Amino acid sequence: MNCSIFYGKFVLWSTNKNNKKESFLSVSWLNLLTEFIHLQFGRGDKINASIMSIIPSMLPDFRVRQRDYLLEISRALTQELDLEKLLARILRISIEMLAGQAGIIALKEKDGWRVAAAHGIAPAFLSYLTPLLAEEKVRELDVRELNRMLKELTYTASMGLLNGTGLPLASQGQVIGVIFIFRNYTDLFTPNDRVLLQSFADQAAIAVYNAQLYGQVSYEKRRLDALLDSAADGILILDANLDIERCNEAFIKMIGKTREEITGREHGGIIQWKKEPQGVTLEESVANGWPLTPEATLYVEGDLERPLPPPLPVGITYAPLVSEEGKLLNILVSVRDITHFRTADEIKATFISIVSHELRTPVALIKGYASTLRRDDAKWDKRTISDSLAVIEEEADRLSKMVDDLLDASRLQAGGLSLNQADVSLPSLASRVSERFSAQSPKHRIVTDFPEKFPVILGDENRLEQVVANLVSNALKYTSEGEIKISGTARPDQVIVCVSDEGPGIDAKDIPHIFDRFYRSTNAVKQTKGAGLGLYLARAIIEAHGGRIWADAAKSSADQNAKSQNGARICFSLPR
Repeated sequence: MNCSIFYGKFVLWSTNKNNKKESFLSVSWLNLLTEFIHLQFGRGDKINASIMSIIPSMLPDFRVRQRDYLLEISRALTQELDLEKLLARILRISIEMLAGQAGIIALKEKDGWRVAAAHGIAPAFLSYLTPLLAEEKVRELDVRELNRMLKELTYTASMGLLNGTGLPLASQGQVIGVIFIFRNYTDLFTPNDRVLLQSFADQAAIAVYNAQLYGQVSYEKRRLDALLDSAADGILILDANLDIERCNEAFIKMIGKTREEITGREHGGIIQWKKEPQGVTLEESVANGWPLTPEATLYVEGDLERPLPPPLPVGITYAPLVSEEGKLLNILVSVRDITHFRTADEIKATFISIVSHELRTPVALIKGYASTLRRDDAKWDKRTISDSLAVIEEEADRLSKMVDDLLDASRLQAGGLSLNQADVSLPSLASRVSERFSAQSPKHRIVTDFPEKFPVILGDENRLEQVVANLVSNALKYTSEGEIKISGTARPDQVIVCVSDEGPGIDAKDIPHIFDRFYRSTNAVKQTKGAGLGLYLARAIIEAHGGRIWADAAKSSADQNAKSQNGARICFSLPR
């Protein structure tokens, strides 16, 4: 049996077989000394003032240690941002100062109490305590009820050997947790012990509050980083001198430079315009006193120079960040790629141009022939009348087809193109198209070439006939005479249908664009009429069937006696 004074406590201990100290009794040495004096001189006797005066003389050492520990914790609060480490440190010091054997710090969170720090707690007890604190009935307990529950739980688990007390951690007028200290003797915690523990609890509350603020700031920073990095628009952050402090990944891809080449550079050294932009530039605006108000945004649109061509059409929005004193702190820059908007404007202009021209032509012809036939001062023979009516009918059909194509294009854009699927025989479909167009163009020979027992597929027969008719119609337009072939090939998982002609073929530079809406090559605009919607609709219909469509620039004649001829061939595939 041994004894020692341990941080203001008198501890009796012995050494077990593993050479480890086992505490038997630990009481306040001041209480022990007082009890000793009472035993020697009697509780009712008048104790000599000189004897009792030695008790206060022993307090400085204890108070110095308390002060040192509080200073140590205060320093840790300013140096340590890791909440778990800081709470573990505060808990360890609290246990030592109160001569305890173990302790926990539990924090109150939205989903219940959570053990944030533990010292000297057996793993089995801690594993039982952790889920217990998360239970719904425990979740709503206040500090006093939680303290009573922990005391009862500790007393039962230790078979009456452990005693404990807990105090709340309060910050900003709200209870955010509890610190609980266990010790293995029956002496109750004195008011002095509680005052001491409360001082450490206050420090722990400050630590938790600071850590929560730090966690919130860290969370906001991570959220801002994620927002910047995931944004599709390019984003720059400028300082008051218009130097780039930060850029996101989208802007790096837009400009074609590395992050190191961008950050730290002047705004004007990175944002350079190919030609005069629409709107006043940032440098000109700042020189003229921008921003005049904190909400004064600036918008500039133009073609942005890049290391690799072509220039990128962008719209840039500048938003100032101003201090309460009105001083410019930062400028947030949003760079948006407006290529699609430019393309949409070009398509709109092309649409208006093509439609107005293509509609005007048949309408003018219909009106002209109708007006001529209605003249009272002329008499027309039957042939002239028949020819005129044929022209009116032909132009009315062309006008009707153009309107239908425009309506289909609108449905496609709105996602409203529907299919009525059934079994389709492509050889029969191709034969019908061939017969119809052969009657209209005697100069061309339209043939079909499908193997026997060509598989029947599932599809919308009317829509597929529209595709084949569009391809044959195009071949007739661009081929003055010769053969136009509709051929088919069967494969294990798909069928392929091709329409080929013996015309001039398709220029390689036009092949990537011929299926675009309203696209017409330079030669096509000069030689033929049309709105540039036929192949666009053909692609949409084929893709709606789960297939694909493509064009070849030229084909070679298989006849050895014939010369190699140029021609266009457009094919599409459909699943079986």
